[in-house]
Amino acid sequence: MAADMRGARMKLVQIAQRAVDLERATAFYSRLLGQEPAARFDPPGLVFFDLGGVRLLLERGAPSALLYLEQPALAETVARLEADGVRIISGPQLVFTHPDATLGPAGTEEWMAFIEDSEGNTVALVAHMQPAGD
Repeated sequence: MAADMRGARMKLVQIAQRAVDLERATAFYSRLLGQEPAARFDPPGLVFFDLGGVRLLLERGAPSALLYLEQPALAETVARLEADGVRIISGPQLVFTHPDATLGPAGTEEWMAFIEDSEGNTVALVAHMQPAGD
């Protein structure tokens, strides 16, 4: 089978995230993502969000995952989350400048902030911005 997959492009379909308290996690991610879940199955305790065609699954039995979520209004979002009592692990900081389009839009700066979700998982918020003065 491995030989058959060499030329095929894989597509990310779903990411599972640990949710100790499914109600609390659903409320947190609904607010963070600005949308309600796409589906819920309880029992067994599964909540799905649609993130541009990739499913985010909140599940009691899932391991913790490190999610990187695009958030163009990074500073404003971090300020709002902090005001809501969300633990900010590290505020917005420049992590990379993209000289070409290999890993992001060419000529942009990649900024990240890290927060803790309602279940103790780390979540990264990512913004691609034009350099100051451009």
